[in-house]
Amino acid sequence: MARDWALFLHLIGAIAMVGGSIGVTALRLGAIGQRRPSLSATLLRAARPLVPVVAGGLVLAVGAGVWLADEAGFPLSAGWLHATYALVAYLAVVGAIAGRRDRHTRELAEAVASDGDGPTDELARRLRDPVALALDVSMLAAMVAIVALMVWKP
Repeated sequence: MARDWALFLHLIGAIAMVGGSIGVTALRLGAIGQRRPSLSATLLRAARPLVPVVAGGLVLAVGAGVWLADEAGFPLSAGWLHATYALVAYLAVVGAIAGRRDRHTRELAEAVASDGDGPTDELARRLRDPVALALDVSMLAAMVAIVALMVWKP
């Protein structure tokens, strides 16, 4: 019975983490294609409530995952679990960096929107920032790797 609860909570955490991350990324990418800064600001603002969903899902997935690994008899020192822990740490650090960059972009979009709502080169550059996009892509790749590690337990 405990194993079933651990699995259930682990899956709920994983779904929240992955689903929230996909939502944040989709909203951020949607903000890139908008002609009016107010629309970009709205999409970037819509991503904000998903951040606690991702963070909460991450905490729940890790906590319940440790419980599940123990219940299933996997040694907590297994290499695939260490790789998962490293990827989770990567997500936390890179997520904080990317989130800060996205917040600054959102604040700029809101400022430009309140000042005539016309496109600016600075906002377009920030929305298409290759570093921010690379961080987002790397986080999605890390999530895919975590899910793969959980499914196949090498």
